[in-house]
Amino acid sequence: MTLHSLDPRSPWVISTHELGRRPGAMQQIVRTLPAPEDLGVEMIGVPKDADVELSLRLEAVMEGVLVTGTARAPLQGECVRCLDPLTSEVEVGFQELYFYSAEDADEDDQVLDGELLDLEPTFRDAVVLSLPLSPVCSEDCPGLCVECGVKLAEADADHGHEPRVDVRWAALQELKITTDDDQEG
Repeated sequence: MTLHSLDPRSPWVISTHELGRRPGAMQQIVRTLPAPEDLGVEMIGVPKDADVELSLRLEAVMEGVLVTGTARAPLQGECVRCLDPLTSEVEVGFQELYFYSAEDADEDDQVLDGELLDLEPTFRDAVVLSLPLSPVCSEDCPGLCVECGVKLAEADADHGHEPRVDVRWAALQELKITTDDDQEG
């Protein structure tokens, strides 16, 4: 249950004043808001202050205000295979009931602060859950060479390395060759 004093000047705080507490009352809102900071996972996310396009429907119901909406935002990150920068876009849908009273809400429910609701936690949850944990620049990205780090997409067709033998294990390699020779004879 979220219960704290909201700043009405915050871009992600929305007033439900026009709805009153009349079940069935509805309000459509279309806004472009700046993305909050730290919105992403390790390799990809929405840049801070990027434009987030919101399309919302607020409906007064018996228990509170039901918010249904979609959001579209740009993404920036790195390919997990080749580490090249990548850009994309995410579009998410969400729905959240904001309760009029904390007595009617459970611990994890959102509660209105008077006539104000904070849309940021709902938006943040929807975006982060939709992000790929391992973003790639293309499905067939070959990645980097594990030996030298060169991009395999840019490497010659005959790119390769001689297998290196750890000198600490060289004696075991000789033992293996001797054992193989013994089994043949």
